[in-house]
Amino acid sequence: MRKAIVCVDDESIILDSLGEQIENLFGNQFMYEYAENAEEGMEVLEELTEEGVQVLVIVSDWLMPGKKGDEFLIEVHNKFPGIVKVMLTGQADESAIENARQNANLFACIHKPWTSEQLEKIIKTGISNIDKK
Repeated sequence: MRKAIVCVDDESIILDSLGEQIENLFGNQFMYEYAENAEEGMEVLEELTEEGVQVLVIVSDWLMPGKKGDEFLIEVHNKFPGIVKVMLTGQADESAIENARQNANLFACIHKPWTSEQLEKIIKTGISNIDKK
């Protein structure tokens, strides 16, 4: 079964940087998909699932137009509970992070600017938790 990592951020420069770092860290182990908002992110998840691809991790920005990251990750969790959910933020308040922890089984919150070491550790730990289930 093919496996994927999905990133969602409305700022293309952040999405490009995030994607480049993740692809450099994991090479051709996974498929990588990107979305610029929550609605597009959900479409990507649904399409991958229909194609038989297992989405392992989703990294989502918090502050996006239309739907905040905590609300989006709760929606993702309700539909795809097995995906490891990571929130990326420069400005999420603690209540939003706690909301995602309580209602979306948030695995980690990464504050911008992040380091590639931080990103690698969180994604690898998240994936290893899936493997243990």
